[in-house]
Formats: sequence, structure tokens, C-alpha cells
Amino acid sequence: MNRIKEVLEKKGIKQKWLAEELGKSYNMVNSYAQNRRQPSLETLFEIAKILNVEVKSLIKEN
Repeated sequence: MNRIKEVLEKKGIKQKWLAEELGKSYNMVNSYAQNRRQPSLETLFEIAKILNVEVKSLIKEN
């Protein structure tokens, strides 16, 4: 499970913008945000870099 949607909302960033920055489709980023798919570790690190957050802030703790 990830917190991508929560971080995007907190920062006021749209999923469409993140998709463009990542070079991925909106549907893929939306799948990440809705926890229907989990990004690879490489993609997770790239998302963290783009959003200027630490990777651990994108991951839910159990």
C-alpha cells in the first residue's frame, strides 16, 4: 500500500501533472494513487524525487 494520493493532495498536485513528469499515462498514475497497482521501487524513488519527499513518506506502515 502506498500514500501517493495523500501526498499529492497535501501538496496540491494533480495526478495528471505527475503522470506527465513521470512519462507515464494518467491511468497508470491513477492506479498507483488508488492502490490498484504498486509502482516498482525505481518508479517509487522517481516519484519521491519529483515530489521532493522521502520515499518512506510514500509508503504506508502496517
